[in-house]
Amino acid sequence: MSISIKNISKLYGKQKALDDVSLEIKSGEIVGLLGPNGAGKSTLMKIISCYIPQTEGQVEVMGHNVIDDPIAVKRKIGYLPESNALYYEMYVKEYLNFVAGIFKIKNKKERIAEIIELTGLQKEQHKKIGALSKGYKQRVGIAQAFIHNPDVLILDEPISGLDPNQLIEIRNMIKKIGETKTVLFSSHIMQEVEAVCDRIIIIKDGKVIADSPKSEIQKLWKNKEIIFVEFKEEIDEKILSAIDGVENVSKSSNGKYRITVASKEDIRPSIYDCAKDNNLTLIGLQSEEISLEHIFQDLTK
Repeated sequence: MSISIKNISKLYGKQKALDDVSLEIKSGEIVGLLGPNGAGKSTLMKIISCYIPQTEGQVEVMGHNVIDDPIAVKRKIGYLPESNALYYEMYVKEYLNFVAGIFKIKNKKERIAEIIELTGLQKEQHKKIGALSKGYKQRVGIAQAFIHNPDVLILDEPISGLDPNQLIEIRNMIKKIGETKTVLFSSHIMQEVEAVCDRIIIIKDGKVIADSPKSEIQKLWKNKEIIFVEFKEEIDEKILSAIDGVENVSKSSNGKYRITVASKEDIRPSIYDCAKDNNLTLIGLQSEEISLEHIFQDLTK
């Protein structure tokens, strides 16, 4: 087992950031860690990486306990924190040489050249880190996390703030690394999680509320449907909630009403009848397939 987490909790004063979390992550898995802000994702990653201790419970990485043997754990882990703290006045190659020295890597020159090629930093290796774009800074962060060839790579929001081309490049890099290593990464970008991950873990209020292979977590909602409805008038959401088959109603930022339907029955005639009975002008109605984003919203609201 690559990562073993048993009944861990973390308290910051009286606030419980993690609440009795247990997980097992196997070698070779790419696992996406999802959750709203403040759910406990970064706290969990910091505990696994030995940056902070848990209040209760036990964590092991590649058989080493994070409390009893943190040095051995750090040798096995590559960690990119959300802040991606880098030395901006150092050159890319100089910085990687510095990190390689910390890990006492043999054949540093060869390994640095290898990691520069893997992360696509060939053209940027002689630039100062502070002069790089956000995407290339993320590459440098991943390069330093992976330079000692760890068994486990932990990435906290590695694709935040990247443009579409950079997203694809970082995604492909993570998938390539995940062919031989265990990767745990958090993200708010659902499409990237769907594209990269084998398994999805969703955390809310410090608790794991979903943990399944990507295909299985989507099957849980196979009998549901999402319908977006738009009216000319402002309405009370309770009117839509009263329709048979409607499980949940919420108003989207664009003014449309998002309806979760609990079955595959066609409720569109009922929506038309509802509009007619309440003297409402229906100006838009469309259905969407259930996506990971819909599942995330339903679980974490």
